[in-house]
Amino acid sequence: MHHSKKLLGTASVLAAGGLLLSSCAGFGGGGGNSGEGEPQTLTFTTWASETEQAAFEQLIAQFEDENEGVTIDLNVVPYDQMFSNIDAQLASGDAPDIFRVDYGNLGVYSSQEQLLDITDYFTQEEADAFVPALWEAVSYDGAQYGVPHQTDVSALLLNTALLEAAGITDIPTTLEDAWTWDEFADVAEKLRASLPAEQYPFVYNWQLGGTPRWLSWLFEADGALLEEDGVTPAIDSAAGEKALDFTKSFFEKNWVPPTSSVKSSGYADSVFAEQTAAMAFVGSFLVPDMEYFNEFEWTATFMPVDERGATDLGGNALVATAGTDSPDLAAKFLKFMVQEDSMETFCAQTMELPTLLSLADKDIAYTTRPDLMPIFVQQATTIEPSDVKQLTSPYMAEIAVVLQDQLELAFVGGQSTADTLANISAGITEITQ
Repeated sequence: MHHSKKLLGTASVLAAGGLLLSSCAGFGGGGGNSGEGEPQTLTFTTWASETEQAAFEQLIAQFEDENEGVTIDLNVVPYDQMFSNIDAQLASGDAPDIFRVDYGNLGVYSSQEQLLDITDYFTQEEADAFVPALWEAVSYDGAQYGVPHQTDVSALLLNTALLEAAGITDIPTTLEDAWTWDEFADVAEKLRASLPAEQYPFVYNWQLGGTPRWLSWLFEADGALLEEDGVTPAIDSAAGEKALDFTKSFFEKNWVPPTSSVKSSGYADSVFAEQTAAMAFVGSFLVPDMEYFNEFEWTATFMPVDERGATDLGGNALVATAGTDSPDLAAKFLKFMVQEDSMETFCAQTMELPTLLSLADKDIAYTTRPDLMPIFVQQATTIEPSDVKQLTSPYMAEIAVVLQDQLELAFVGGQSTADTLANISAGITEITQ
């Protein structure tokens, strides 16, 4: 089986900075601790792709086998309902013992003392085993409030037959050959001319909670969201104007489905799977499930480049709630999920990137489309420390709401580029000051 390339580039980038970047039914309250030697149950709430759910279930079964009398009650819920329900349950004292949270939202909970402080459960040696920036991403005010479980990045998926029909056969296979913005625009124009009206050249994955992924275009134009002080807006710039004008053109030129803007209820991978779009910007974690239901040939290449390359840096932490009745067991489960063999198992099945330094130096036997994983691994090396710092801003969750509102107005509401950038800047100022 083909193995991935080593993740040294990713580890070095992450070590230099911080990290970022979907009904109440199915949510359970905290599990009880009946006492030492007696049955114990932890509730664990997460969103998950099909492959992620299978990997979670496999590891949970292993943990239960290794810990007699312990049950982990896994609740998988839609991402778009996840945090509103978690917030309500935390407020009512009925939150699950364990839940999953993206790095950008973690600070909302750790800063409000809603998570279990697990600092004393990890030795310094164990803490040092993680990519430093990722360990820092789960800390607040010197304490640890979770474990960095995995990371993922986006690249560009391609429907081979649709591109060939448009005369596009030269697909970049190295970062050095990645399409420039101009070349990407030329590909989109050729596809638009070749495809029927009901199909589109591509779709971007900035829907709903993914809106900060738009920042990849800003970074590619060598722009920034925030100044180095982390509070002053920097987006109203020549680079910001260039990035916004280019992405607005996706809708103006009919390159993307008009219903695929940032407030769309559909997702890029579904549009691609239905062959409504010939190309799709998609995170690596979605690739295994796409293999199950796609009935056409597809491959992957890199994000386009302008002044530089860039991508989003996603990923998630696992946390325990401060009110859990079984803090020791919860911490033990968190440690189990990020031990080397557990993390390798999870990442291999889900096409996600590990957070342990030992796995950054190891070839992981990815189980689905291992031919594509080197693309995502190389793509991860385009993330710069300055990007990481901005994407992990403690204000990012609030800024993301401003981005969603203003980008929606720009893309499909007719709002000018100048007004959009000014409004985003004003929103950032209001949030940070």
